[in-house]
Amino acid sequence: MPFRLRHLAIACAIALTATTSFAPPARAADPVSSGGDASDAKEQARRDAVFTLGQLSVVGNRPSDAEVDDALITAREMWTFDTLTLDDAVKLTPGVTSTQDTNGRRNEHDIFVRGYGRLQVPLSIDGVRIYLPADNRLDFRRFLTTDLAEVQINKGYASVIDGPGAVGGAINLVTRKPVAPFEARVSGGMEFDGDGREAAWNGSATVGTRQPLFYAQASASVLDRDHWRLPDGFRGTPIQPPGDRLRSASRDSRINLKFGLTPNASDEYSLSFTRQDGRKGAPLNVYNNPPNPPNSYWDWPDWNIRNLYLLTQTQWDGGTYLKTRAYRNRFDNVLSAYDDASYTTQSNPGRFNSYYADTSLGGSVELGLVPAAGHRLRLAAHWRSDCHTEFNVNRPTNPNPALRFREPLQRSREDTWSLAVEDTWQAGDALEAVFGASYDSNRVKLAQDYSSSRGLFAYPTGGSHAWNGQAALYWQQDADTRFGASISSRTRFPTNFERFSTRFGTAIPNPDLGSERGTNLELSWQRQFGAAGRLQAALFHSWLRDMIQTVVVDPGPPQLTQTRNVGDGRITGLELGGEARLGDTLQVGGNATFLRRRITDPLQPNYRPVGTPDRQLLLYATWRPAPAWTVTPSLEEAGARWSDGPAGSYLRTGRYTLANLQVQWQATPAWRVALGARNLGDRQYELAWGFPEPGRSVYLKFDYAP
Repeated sequence: MPFRLRHLAIACAIALTATTSFAPPARAADPVSSGGDASDAKEQARRDAVFTLGQLSVVGNRPSDAEVDDALITAREMWTFDTLTLDDAVKLTPGVTSTQDTNGRRNEHDIFVRGYGRLQVPLSIDGVRIYLPADNRLDFRRFLTTDLAEVQINKGYASVIDGPGAVGGAINLVTRKPVAPFEARVSGGMEFDGDGREAAWNGSATVGTRQPLFYAQASASVLDRDHWRLPDGFRGTPIQPPGDRLRSASRDSRINLKFGLTPNASDEYSLSFTRQDGRKGAPLNVYNNPPNPPNSYWDWPDWNIRNLYLLTQTQWDGGTYLKTRAYRNRFDNVLSAYDDASYTTQSNPGRFNSYYADTSLGGSVELGLVPAAGHRLRLAAHWRSDCHTEFNVNRPTNPNPALRFREPLQRSREDTWSLAVEDTWQAGDALEAVFGASYDSNRVKLAQDYSSSRGLFAYPTGGSHAWNGQAALYWQQDADTRFGASISSRTRFPTNFERFSTRFGTAIPNPDLGSERGTNLELSWQRQFGAAGRLQAALFHSWLRDMIQTVVVDPGPPQLTQTRNVGDGRITGLELGGEARLGDTLQVGGNATFLRRRITDPLQPNYRPVGTPDRQLLLYATWRPAPAWTVTPSLEEAGARWSDGPAGSYLRTGRYTLANLQVQWQATPAWRVALGARNLGDRQYELAWGFPEPGRSVYLKFDYAP
């Protein structure tokens, strides 16, 4: 079928079969796929196990069915679609896509929320910001989902109450908490490549207790990958043979410990610790032989995060409450650069072990009041101090001791704080208005660097500040229909990498780099058609100003670049979603996103925004042929996206259609087993030029929760 006709057919299928929710489709499958009353009760217990103290703000009223929420991806959905890592899970909700970062040397996976990338969309665990003080280039594939209760995604409008930096939205990983006097669960699975060989395994376990005055829980999860296999259609290149993707091994694990006090029905005081350990290789661009640049043989033996955080909520009569957060985050990272494809020696110029040791201390206070009838007022203050320490061990295996050199410690520190206010006005039974504003400040206190010519030195320091504003209006036309309109104008401060990094001697620092601003407008509508289904749509448009862009200031050779506030942009998009029940045993649904990004850079007239497809669709069906069996086929489709190409060019890539399948057997209310496959057609495609994606894989997994 020609593409345009196929595209039209898919869009019509969504509209005809649907209902929606910007929510991921698997939620619709829950009623069909339930295994009876006992299973339904167990699923309700899973929903109750959400650590609500760690959730971000949800702005605006919601339809009567609270399970329909585009801000949530539930644990059940992540199980049904076998999304083991965050970059896979976010694709279940419209307006959000994940991609391979086009700087392939780093083997990082980025997430775009309505066209905004990882620098404009903060990531949190239980509401505590995960920030890398050097560059904040998070690799979203390092975050596992198997032990989470849910993933929150706020798109476009993220409340100023939750802290600074959320220009284009926010992502929050919400952990579980126990709901029974004793509870435990264990799950695991194995993945096999197209040749039937084991490619990866995963497992998770949780044990906890809930008592009248306290609760305690411990959980652990791991994903250990030996390799992933390229599609059979990939015939190989001089640098990458057919079969297993070279350097595709990785291992990630997470431990979460939680202890909470619940002295009464409304108050809660919880102390949590999260330890996340990772390591990964970095596959090479399959078209560059030899690699360009030559210093491309990288891997990360350590990519580790430690979070210790205290969350509290105290409530008084009259609707007044106080929430606090206090935390200490630690990030340790080792990057190793090798001489050649053997990954054994580090003797040539420019080869090194680079060590990061970052610490963030912070906290926030949120006060809720009811100053007048129909008003809910919230006040918040946030503070965070980010400290970065780094050094290189250069040419560590060189036989000449005079060429082996450990740099002195280089330190940087920046402090960020924010004051915010938000008022929600219930103007009537059907009308709700929300107004928010904040003042953010960022101050660089120290920025050190090292070079062989200057030794250890410090850059000039400074800072910036910004005002932010938001407003939203929601009209509940009736019990089943809601309209919404919102506008949000937020800023993002530059990272120290953008300000000061010389990028291995190819960039000029810019200590005076300013902040960038995004203004987001959204019009939304959703309709519930009783038990038959739902339909939801949103139209959004964003204006971007003073974008932080890397520009060429000297074509060289060698080429020199600098990061400047030179870009302006527009993002326009449409989101659709739907679910429909077609009888007692069949449910269908899907979602679609249509996106257009335009960025103007006067210093780079040929600049193209990379990483986002112009359209993205997901269709699924959930069929229950027998009470204990559930069959869930799904289809993913994405249009082309821009990617960085050779010699500073841009290429269109990333267009694909993938078929997936999961068959689940609910053996007992406590036991479920699933067999599934991803990329059934063994489709060959690339999200970034030179970095092909995995081919067909099969998995077998189980979950036991007595």
